[in-house]
Amino acid sequence: MTEPASAPDAEPRPLIPQSIDAHSFAPFGSYIAPSGYGTPFGPDDAALDLAQGTPRIYIMRAPDHGLRFHRITRHDHVTQCLSSALGETWYLVVAPPPETDPAAPPTPDSIRAFTVSGPAMIKLHAGTWHAGPYFQAPHMDFINLELADTNQNDHNAVDLRATWGVEFILEPTKTHATQT
Repeated sequence: MTEPASAPDAEPRPLIPQSIDAHSFAPFGSYIAPSGYGTPFGPDDAALDLAQGTPRIYIMRAPDHGLRFHRITRHDHVTQCLSSALGETWYLVVAPPPETDPAAPPTPDSIRAFTVSGPAMIKLHAGTWHAGPYFQAPHMDFINLELADTNQNDHNAVDLRATWGVEFILEPTKTHATQT
């Protein structure tokens, strides 16, 4: 791998969040929309893997981090679920889990952003790279389901600026063109 040019003051690469649905989010995890009361478990539900430890569900109060980022992380051994506690609009950045080399960082071109709003939840596949949640408010509350020690024992981060010489800025006000 060639070393990237150092770019601490580089202009950030724009990243336009696309609308989320089950099909577009499938490579990264599950998009969970409301279902009817008493609906049995089925293909529209998220299959969770929490067998590696003690599950933890909590309300996470996240501060505003702005819309610019250069770090992305993954949890190799656990699925993670996230939902806005009040259904506000938020953004999630993802890249697919590594297919062959588990130590490989995501490439800048593999990184996508999604807009999540209303009564919806996402479940990340184990190994899915992610950054966020991002939003445009002083803070936002999220329902978060992961393991009790996920961020201590299963937290693998990459600095995209140091690795690839790139950082991103979310541009949620622009229209997302279909990517091919």
